[in-house]
Amino acid sequence: PGRGATMELRALETGDLEAARAIWNAIIRDTNITFTDIERTPESMADWLVSGGPRLGAFEGGRLLGFASASQFRPGPGYRYTFEHSVHLAPEARGKGAGRALMEALYAALRPYGAHSLIGAITGDNHVSLAFHARLGFVEVGRMAEAGWKFGQWHELVLVEKRL
Repeated sequence: PGRGATMELRALETGDLEAARAIWNAIIRDTNITFTDIERTPESMADWLVSGGPRLGAFEGGRLLGFASASQFRPGPGYRYTFEHSVHLAPEARGKGAGRALMEALYAALRPYGAHSLIGAITGDNHVSLAFHARLGFVEVGRMAEAGWKFGQWHELVLVEKRL
């Protein structure tokens, strides 16, 4: 966030989805942060918004800086208290506190779900994200070599966990 600007954190709404889609699709197109190469459509974003779990945005001056979401880690009742999260920021918002603010808001938003732990699945060479999660108290719980294929090569997946 800019100097003197106030960041607003709130649940994402339908009117926010195009801005979230622009952030997400740039990440899909240009990075290996996510292993998919299928860009999000307006329809897939609408489905994602209501698919269960919190969907939060960080805004400055009405502009979306980034978003965080969480959903049940795996299907089935035994996993109902374990969630997997994503946090995606616009390039100009990185390193300025929006990611931390979103994650802290996400922890609070997960309380009504009875969440016990939060999982992150991070590309092995995404050192910025690994360091970010370590600063937030996540611990590495596993590495999967060659778990994802993108840009013509295999990528390692690192699983991190934080008990809430």
